[in-house]
Amino acid sequence: MKIEPISVSELNKYMKEKVAEDEYLKSVFVRGEISNFKHHYTGHMYFTLKDENSLIKCIMFKSSTATLNFVPKDGMKVNVLGSVAVFERDGVYQIYVKAMQEDGVGDLYAKFNELKDKLEKEGLFDEEHKMKVPMMPKVIGVLTSNTGAVIRDIINVSTRRNPNVYIRLYPVPVQGPGAAEKIANAIYFMNEKKLADVLIIARGGGSIEDLWPFNEEIVARAIYNSEIPTISAVGHETDFTIADFVADLRAPTPSAAAELAVTDIFDLEDRIGLYKNRLQILLRKKLELLRLRYEKCMKARVFIEPDYIIKENYLKIDSIVKELESHINSKMKDYKLKTVEKITKLDAMSPLKTLARGYSVVEKNGKLVKSKSDLKKDDIINVRLNDGKIDAKIC
Repeated sequence: MKIEPISVSELNKYMKEKVAEDEYLKSVFVRGEISNFKHHYTGHMYFTLKDENSLIKCIMFKSSTATLNFVPKDGMKVNVLGSVAVFERDGVYQIYVKAMQEDGVGDLYAKFNELKDKLEKEGLFDEEHKMKVPMMPKVIGVLTSNTGAVIRDIINVSTRRNPNVYIRLYPVPVQGPGAAEKIANAIYFMNEKKLADVLIIARGGGSIEDLWPFNEEIVARAIYNSEIPTISAVGHETDFTIADFVADLRAPTPSAAAELAVTDIFDLEDRIGLYKNRLQILLRKKLELLRLRYEKCMKARVFIEPDYIIKENYLKIDSIVKELESHINSKMKDYKLKTVEKITKLDAMSPLKTLARGYSVVEKNGKLVKSKSDLKKDDIINVRLNDGKIDAKIC
């Protein structure tokens, strides 16, 4: 008997009907931890519910999310009420969640917060410890998987912004057991050998489990002790890891990390050209201003007739000399008049004038004789007359 094969669609349809017939699956109450949570722009919520050994996809339509009194996040433990059904197109079964309540924070999320609080108290997140990313690094060190879109995006963005930049890849596992130790060792090695000017630690998006190596203390301390500036680009924009808080700079995506690390030299050339044009304009204006000031100065009388000031000073000197001469002559005239006046007075009082009127002066031994008691017999005297002297003897 020949067995005819059925199509995939027929099989999926059969499974869908079988699941739909199961009364138990029409209303299930399941406990698990949220992972890969996505809140779609339509309002629907897509996530995975898991425990230690297994997982199942879930969807909560917008009409049901209105009953939520909390914001679901990766790592939360929740209880969901819904129905299990097969999505016929993809051949997967999932829970269509009608209600959800918080059942506590997941173990990984609790460990994340515990380590975050510990490192924050130790100062590993302090801004004063963070280094500036160099403006024009020559070598970009990248710690990520050597396969996948992350390294390609970083290379594409970096070389587009600066074709001369050198990308040095240090391949490391970005998830799974032992990944954290290898990432930390790579950071120490890049520092020890001084192999880069800036380090980009990157991986794509994923669940909290996938990103967990970047939440390990060994990686956080390696980043903190790095003497090379570090940029953390782990996961998507909404994902945060301990590495993001410790790193000198956080980028929302690996492509954004490349933009932060590598200066766009074409934009820089444009800015330099703009500054050059501005400087040339300012210099031309400055030169024009100086030229106008020069022309104004050259029109000044001191440049047109440079001996003008000397001539002016000569005239001032002549005027001062004339004033001095006039003043001196006036003073001399006054002094002359006063001198003549005094001479006239002196002349009028002169004894010679008295002699001219017939008087005489009698002297004895060069002394004036004022009384006859000054004389005695046989004294020789001198008699001064108007026209001379005579000697006489007292009888």
